Amino acid sequence: MCDLVCASPQILQEHVDLHLEECSFSEGINVGDLELARQLQDEEDRQQRLEEVKKEKEEFKKLQRQYGLDDSGGYKQQFLKNMEREVNRGRMQPFEYHKRKTDMMESLAFGVDDGKTKASDHTLIPSIPKIQSMIEDAWKEGFDPRGASHFNNRLRGTKAWIGACEIYSLLTSLRLKSHLKCLYRCQVIDFHKPTGPMGTHPRLFEWVLSYYSRGREDGAKVVCTSKPPLYLQHQGHSRTVVGIEEKKNRTLCLLIFDPGCPSQEMQKLLRHNSDVTFPKQLRKFVGSLKDKQYQIVAVDGVLLPEEKAARREASQVFTAEKIP
Repeated sequence: MCDLVCASPQILQEHVDLHLEECSFSEGINVGDLELARQLQDEEDRQQRLEEVKKEKEEFKKLQRQYGLDDSGGYKQQFLKNMEREVNRGRMQPFEYHKRKTDMMESLAFGVDDGKTKASDHTLIPSIPKIQSMIEDAWKEGFDPRGASHFNNRLRGTKAWIGACEIYSLLTSLRLKSHLKCLYRCQVIDFHKPTGPMGTHPRLFEWVLSYYSRGREDGAKVVCTSKPPLYLQHQGHSRTVVGIEEKKNRTLCLLIFDPGCPSQEMQKLLRHNSDVTFPKQLRKFVGSLKDKQYQIVAVDGVLLPEEKAARREASQVFTAEKIP
């Protein structure tokens, strides 16, 4: 409120106009400040979005490299690179390089394992590229479309990790060559979190014991079963469970074939004169399995053709039995 007393209406009008001009100037400054602040905030938001997009792309590329989906080459490329490295270091002669390369190309052409993928002396076992091809065929049949989309419908020529879902799709789609043309009936069991102290999974061991104990005679110390091995998957690695031991104190111990174990060590298991320490290569106690999550693929029978169709339909939204 202005306290000025004016002597004439003209002077009063001029004074009022001055006040109005002052207010308009102040309001103009305020509007300009708000507009500038809004522009600065918009620019900050835009930069933040760009940083988030950049970070997402970097994380995506990191995941692609981690899971072998970065087009850096598959089994053949890795094999050749490793041999070239050995030649450059003088550990392999050029003639041996070309011989091994020829052998590898022949094995890939026939789709059987040449022994370089830890399956020595069992050449009927499919090679890694062949298994990749068979999984792609399962996808083409309509199994696990979401999983197929994750891999861009392609495994051959990549280092992509093959997990429990891919093995499930493969086994469910695969027809066995025997006197009966049947299909694997299998299930996926997901031990999605530790169930014991210090990140251990005792429930997994109990499940395996139950699996191998079905139908056994009471009191038998050693049980030989016709049940198929179990496929055990965790982050970045898979192993084969071929049995389980139960000690007198009720401690459980899985018997595992690990492809990460050097083939020379595994071959020692075939020797009749192996010393008593060799089972250490096979035994895994509860404290040895401490990954956050494990999955098991178990074959529990055969499928009729109509059952296969039902399972293919069910795999459109893939679910596993969760324990606990």
